[in-house]
Amino acid sequence: MARILITSAIPYINGIKHLGNLIGSQLPADLYARFMRARIGEENVLFICATDEHGTPAELAAAKAGKPVADYCAEMWQVQKDLSDGFRLSFDKFGRSSSPQNHKLTQYFAGKLAENDLIEEQSEKQVYSNADDRFLPDRYIEGICPNCGYDRARGDQCENCTKPLDPTDLIEPRSAISGSTDLEVRETKHLYLRQSQMRDKLDAWIDGKKDWPILTTSIAKKWLHDGDGLQDRGITRDLDWGVPVKNGEEPWPGMESKVFYVWFDAPIEYIAATKEWSDGKGLDDSAWRRWWRNDEGAQDVRYVQFMGKDNVPFHTLSFPATLIGANNGEDKWHLVDYIKSFNYLNYDGGQFSTSQGGGVFMDQALSILPSDYWRWWLLSHVPENSDSEFTWENFQASVNKDLADVLGNFVSRVTKFCRSKFGEVVPKGGELNEQDKQFTTTLSASVDLYIGYMENIEIRKAASTLRYIWALGNEYLQSAAPWAEYKEDPAHAAAIIRLSLNLIRLYAVLSEPFIPDASAALMNAMKAEGGWPNDMGAALTALPGGHAFDVPENLFRKITDDEREEWQARFAGKRD
Repeated sequence: MARILITSAIPYINGIKHLGNLIGSQLPADLYARFMRARIGEENVLFICATDEHGTPAELAAAKAGKPVADYCAEMWQVQKDLSDGFRLSFDKFGRSSSPQNHKLTQYFAGKLAENDLIEEQSEKQVYSNADDRFLPDRYIEGICPNCGYDRARGDQCENCTKPLDPTDLIEPRSAISGSTDLEVRETKHLYLRQSQMRDKLDAWIDGKKDWPILTTSIAKKWLHDGDGLQDRGITRDLDWGVPVKNGEEPWPGMESKVFYVWFDAPIEYIAATKEWSDGKGLDDSAWRRWWRNDEGAQDVRYVQFMGKDNVPFHTLSFPATLIGANNGEDKWHLVDYIKSFNYLNYDGGQFSTSQGGGVFMDQALSILPSDYWRWWLLSHVPENSDSEFTWENFQASVNKDLADVLGNFVSRVTKFCRSKFGEVVPKGGELNEQDKQFTTTLSASVDLYIGYMENIEIRKAASTLRYIWALGNEYLQSAAPWAEYKEDPAHAAAIIRLSLNLIRLYAVLSEPFIPDASAALMNAMKAEGGWPNDMGAALTALPGGHAFDVPENLFRKITDDEREEWQARFAGKRD
């Protein structure tokens, strides 16, 4: 069976991320990682992420905070790591793009690309802000998009229509730092990745990915073929903070004061973070290389990436161009096999926005409710096929109905009834009748459907099917009515409750990728061990008669109308 390498788009270092960022990459990647670990074993799954730390935004955020940029990035890495832990994101490694490993690998790839005649030096005209006394990186120039008219388009890309841009394309450009329009164009020299030379290879590679989501393929093809097609792209910048420009380990003449462009070094951090992981475990280089090098054992790896649609162009074109371009007789870098991309999550009639401070941010969310509440809503409403919207009314309804009324209610009814009639042990005796067996048949078919959706990363369908599986338990309990059966046939009532207690354990196993804390609480209450239900017969008899359990505390509490109204008012404005 293939090993699974999972990466999610790495979050930028300058600030705490909002829930739209979370559901756009990291959270669905965690869902898939947890599921695959349960299915094929932890040793066969590697889940990698990191912070993206270079570029002007980090420099400016550090200056605003009055700290050296390296210190600022170290502090913000810890903040983001703590929040990812709070949301139970199960990274095998949460690395840093400023790591020594990424410096070395970025310089290595640049050297290989130069060796293969895929980097050239170009004189270019770049925007200089007199008010800010500095060259402005593309993303720090704003203006009107010539393609869609969006008035806050950046100089590298319009986040509204995703069209790649150059600063000189913008209408009415201004500095995003000061707002100044006192801009001038000065000449400077930079290195360019000759992506255009690999257009046909990239096109053929993408054509071979028949299972990719339409969203992923359509964005990649648009970049390849619209207008003038795939363009060469600058990979260096006039900045202080970043990976120094070198040709492998050698200085690059004329580039001594420059660093690599953040979009060149950031995806390389996926590989570097894997090396950070292996170095942290005291392993030799073969440990990380067997995940990334086909000539060193990565032939059996299935590499799956998760990202928002704005990140698709760089991951379907620029990063693959780097890997393909570096491949020669010795280098066999493993390209991504599947890219799961997402649309945008909007916020209560507006937009989630890090730059504008709109919506609910990760720290704010955890301050009012545990992570499972957020995980369930976000994953069950993930913007897979179109943009979706967070509303407080929908959030309250989903938590109260799905988590409290369906799952929580079933657990409470079964355990409390058993305690009152049989004690806190799984009851012995009795046999299942045909109605009970028909229920297990229906249940088994639904579990198979759920597994199929999870394997195919169809997250909304998986969430809907999981909720249906929870609801099946309630319907069975209501139909089997052990409270009534206990009066006529206590032995059959015992069999019903024994099956239902085993169903709680099964729910814990199936639900763990979505709601890991609740799953752990159920497993602890059932005093049970995990194990994926490859055999439903064994799964529904895992807790034998006489097995002790505890009645769990209220698994999920309901959100009141007063709470919903208070939160809606609190988060209506911008983040302070």
